[in-house]
Amino acid sequence: MLAKIYSFGLQGIDGYSVSVEIDINNGLPGTEIVGLPNTATKESKERVRSALKNSGFRLTPKRITVNLAPADTKKEGSYYDLPIALGMLYATEQLASDKLFDTIFVGELSLNGELNRLNGILPMLIAAKEAGWKRIVIPKANEREASYVDGISVFAFSSLSETVAYLSGKSEAKPIAVNDVYSAFSEHRACEDLKYVKGQYAARRALEIAAAGGHNILMIGPPGGGKTMLAKCLPGILPDMTPEEALETTKLHSVAGVLGPDVGIVTERPFRSPHHTASRVALTGGGAAARPGEISLAHNGVLFLDELPEYDRGTLEILRQPLEDGKVVVSRAARTVEYPARFMLVASMNPCPCGNYGSGVECTCTPAQINKYMSRISGPLLDRIDIHIEVGGVTYDDLSSSEESESSAVVRERVNAARKRQTERFAGAGIHCNAQMNASQLAEFCKVDAASEALLRTAFTRLGMSARAYTRILKVARTIADLEGSGSIEKKHLAEAIQYRSLDRRKAL
Repeated sequence: MLAKIYSFGLQGIDGYSVSVEIDINNGLPGTEIVGLPNTATKESKERVRSALKNSGFRLTPKRITVNLAPADTKKEGSYYDLPIALGMLYATEQLASDKLFDTIFVGELSLNGELNRLNGILPMLIAAKEAGWKRIVIPKANEREASYVDGISVFAFSSLSETVAYLSGKSEAKPIAVNDVYSAFSEHRACEDLKYVKGQYAARRALEIAAAGGHNILMIGPPGGGKTMLAKCLPGILPDMTPEEALETTKLHSVAGVLGPDVGIVTERPFRSPHHTASRVALTGGGAAARPGEISLAHNGVLFLDELPEYDRGTLEILRQPLEDGKVVVSRAARTVEYPARFMLVASMNPCPCGNYGSGVECTCTPAQINKYMSRISGPLLDRIDIHIEVGGVTYDDLSSSEESESSAVVRERVNAARKRQTERFAGAGIHCNAQMNASQLAEFCKVDAASEALLRTAFTRLGMSARAYTRILKVARTIADLEGSGSIEKKHLAEAIQYRSLDRRKAL
């Protein structure tokens, strides 16, 4: 007897429909799974067999063939355990239900018949809804994640037996309640607060500008100056994520398996800080399953690279294209997957190998050692970092002062106001902040007067800037003007933006 059950698989962060066909015939007892299954998928036959037996169902001593269609697409994971088991029960006449054929089934079975939590449920649900499906069955452990998708009835069960009881009409079940995405947002942010940062007024200003315009930022200074703390404060002054950003971020985290069991949806902007020993695959993503890497997990948030020159140069160079395009393409022998990677890059570094150059403490490095240290970061990568800011040491008076600086909440109000102006400016353009402007938008929104143009010409010539550095200065100047509520870029805005190219100035000396 033949059975056909519907399920879903994953390609990147997108779900796609999979037909699970089960055919039972006379022959040597055994189960064969075809349709390009990977190892985890092939092992379904053993899990399903044990789950059926331990759930009290009859095993058939016949030849069972399972086909996962489309047969030319690689199937990965354990998503198909539940539909395979239900198809076997239907084919052996142990289950009869009309719901079998208008429902999506996704689930991994343990040997005792329980349904285990899976990664990637959210993108499957969204894809199933967009494909027109009205009902889906998932593991109960994924209930919180699934509750933020409306337009499709989601039934969550803890075991194979519960699923069969529902399908056969022996028990009643209601779809899980849908939660409003906005209800998950909280006023509290689990990150450092700027009010605890002592001194560092120039760095605080640069951080505010970076947050307001979505600009990448590099902090240069001796150890102990507060670079890491400043970086950790950045998520606290960024605007709240939109529901669309929250769902997109959650999809990525769900696929990557970093979404906690108690987390239904990601509402705080990600802050990813990989160690400097991280490999290229760890950053970009990959492996046999082409999973997302750190730059994708930082999507809609912050990627913090501490001690930037300590990273392998080849590893750093792979950041160049994602910083421009906002996406990364992971190619493997079996498939090619595209992941979003629109993040803010925040990096920090010492001014020299010993870290004391320009700090007032004796530097033990030779000029050749300093040049070699600085050359670990290529010019094309530096060009893609909009703001370079020098973070000096903190004075004793600053440290001992009981006066609190501006809190992150206060700074965030100004950032939100600037971002609102940008949202209105770029309405319908598909971008959300100044850092994402293309050439035509730059020409339209970053016009300067004669005095400002003369200043920019002088800076460009004396500092030996590239064309990309030129556009970065204009974008930063546009953000500074937005923070002041100015409709046009003035000379003072441009002058401040030029000051944030400290490495260009150092190179010109």
